[in-house]
Amino acid sequence: MKIVILDSHTLNPGDLSWDTLKALGACTIYDRTSPENVFERSKEADILLTNKVMLTKEIINRLPHLKYIGVMATGYNVVDIEAARRKNIPVTNVPAYGTQSVVQMVFAHLLHFTQHVAHHAETVRHGKWTQAPDFCYWDEALIELENLTMGIIGFGKIGRRVSEVATALGMKVLINDLAPVSDLPKNIRQVDTPTIFRESDVLTLHCPLTKNNHQLINQERLSLMKKTAYLINTARGPLINEKALADALNNGRIAGAGLDVLSVEPPPEDNPLLRAKNCAITPHIAWATRSARQRLLNTLAENIKGFLEGNPQNVIN
Repeated sequence: MKIVILDSHTLNPGDLSWDTLKALGACTIYDRTSPENVFERSKEADILLTNKVMLTKEIINRLPHLKYIGVMATGYNVVDIEAARRKNIPVTNVPAYGTQSVVQMVFAHLLHFTQHVAHHAETVRHGKWTQAPDFCYWDEALIELENLTMGIIGFGKIGRRVSEVATALGMKVLINDLAPVSDLPKNIRQVDTPTIFRESDVLTLHCPLTKNNHQLINQERLSLMKKTAYLINTARGPLINEKALADALNNGRIAGAGLDVLSVEPPPEDNPLLRAKNCAITPHIAWATRSARQRLLNTLAENIKGFLEGNPQNVIN
């Protein structure tokens, strides 16, 4: 079997080993692949692996040897699933590899706003503490999380783990999910969409992107939020109407936003959130700890091995 990896660099920039994949077939590994090179690089592949390179119906239909597509991520919107199904090509993904890492990023963004560690460390570096008249100082408000309300939209594995950490910090927890959740701990309430926007001090998104929740965060819903509330998004960028959020931040409608994802990545220079007030943006790295990437690579290899042995797993089509 010939295995082709179209965009390997973000998964493995050099700190992991490809040996588990190389043991399964002849591997051709590309750091990155531009759209115009996808067909040429894929045309001999039996097994094609992609992270963010688009595999359209036109590409899939032109590949004579293709037997299997592996998405090196949880989200699989980069592949035309129906086109693959019509050609009896299984498509697999890698679920749940990054739960702990994403949860860490949620609270990294939250603590950025409540403790201002980087800001205060920088003021110390520039001599403010050595010149201070008192033994301590702070020039940004310090916020205690206990008894504040964490609102979680989407209560899958990541949402549940976020609720556990929030509870450990003494926060109250509200959740909003498409389906009723029957096994909620006593300290967690499931509420409707308007309620979670109105009552949350921190609102964090952990739902998949669908046609029904595109721009879930819009002007109307932002207007429901407390002026002291923070929004965190480590899920998918298009869940947010970015102009509406930028306007809300610049007008003091909410206190801040911590974002690890944007609607277009990398973002164009005119994305209004890049210069919005109290908006902290990280470059889609919540998933990217070494531990999470190693789990992803391990599952990727297991997915291919299962397919080769006639026992496919994590098939999404």
